[in-house]
Amino acid sequence: MEAFTVGVVRNCRHGPVLLRAMPEKRVVWRVIDQLHEKALLPAGINDVLSPDAAFEAATLERLIAVFTGYGYQRVKPPLIEFEENLLAGLGAAMGEQTFRLMDPVSQRMMGVRADMTPQVARIAATRLAGTPRPLRLSYAGQVLRVTGSQLRPERQFAQVGAEIIGADESAADSELVRMATTALTALGVERLSVDLGIPTLVPTFCTEAGLNADLQGRLRPHLDRKDVAAIKAMATDIGDDAATTLAAMLTASGPAEQALAALNALNLGPKASAERTALADVVDLVSRGATDLPLTIDAVENRGFEYHSGVTFTFFALGVRGELGTGGRYLTSLNGDAKEPATGLTLFMDSVLRALDRGETPRRLYLPHGSTADAAPWRAEGWAVIEGLKPAADAAIEARRLGCTYVVDGEDIHQLT
Repeated sequence: MEAFTVGVVRNCRHGPVLLRAMPEKRVVWRVIDQLHEKALLPAGINDVLSPDAAFEAATLERLIAVFTGYGYQRVKPPLIEFEENLLAGLGAAMGEQTFRLMDPVSQRMMGVRADMTPQVARIAATRLAGTPRPLRLSYAGQVLRVTGSQLRPERQFAQVGAEIIGADESAADSELVRMATTALTALGVERLSVDLGIPTLVPTFCTEAGLNADLQGRLRPHLDRKDVAAIKAMATDIGDDAATTLAAMLTASGPAEQALAALNALNLGPKASAERTALADVVDLVSRGATDLPLTIDAVENRGFEYHSGVTFTFFALGVRGELGTGGRYLTSLNGDAKEPATGLTLFMDSVLRALDRGETPRRLYLPHGSTADAAPWRAEGWAVIEGLKPAADAAIEARRLGCTYVVDGEDIHQLT
């Protein structure tokens, strides 16, 4: 048999390159590493390993526990639904982000949820239609989206949320904001802030000012880019007063007190004034319940709030990529065409976890095979006790191999050095 040697040269785009040296000639073979290929995941889809997976699960349950303390009852919507149900009502806003597949049993199209709020709204409007209002529901689960964003490239992540359905009072919006900030602060999130919005203000003002759908569509990109000059340049089409007011709305952003003062100085129609008052009421209620919480306002922001019908809120932590969560007021269908008011919040676990100190992982204690020591008391104290499944020549060496820093010797615990 001919002798040869094999060595990995480097990893390249198509896999590791191996060199095979033979007596007469040297041939380079490109070999795909099968284990590497099996571990390859789609963009935005990731494995979560220990200790991160355990930390995420524990954090999620702590959030739900806070919601439970406020009276929110947990529900568990399915991961997939029939497409016509999943994308009806509120779900229509997530149509472009929804994965679709054919159900081999019913031969009907199904969708994988991209957001859990529409599902909770469906549950409230159907299975819980007869439950007294206001209805408080909480939820937690994974969602899958077609694309990620610049700030959140992840396409699969966990959501934790809460909804109040059947209440149109500003106190409901305030309760959600205060509850979320209480829960996040209890987790250890620092330098938390909340940005409030009213995405219905601009469309309401434009309608009262007589601007048709075409003009409003042309205005929207300029509003999204916060382009004051472009808004003023449209004065010949929308009128000087409308251009001046919309430009003033753009600049009425920042700390809540200053932004509200600027908004209150604007001459708005009765319906737009009511929207402004709703925003001011939420600011007042939240400020009274959380005096140290920084509040900001963006009166024209619309992106990400397409199905919202009133005050919205977004949670941030200074120095943390992406928003921690979003929420706001919407209308949900009840018994066909009837609508009922609702408001809710969704926290994104990937961003929440980035804002937290992981702390110490449980101490790992090795219990040698055949030991008569009782591991239950140590586990009750928070130790991770790993029991030996077979005799080991050296308990300390085996403990280190299994990632333990402590070992049981008789009835005592010894720390490995």
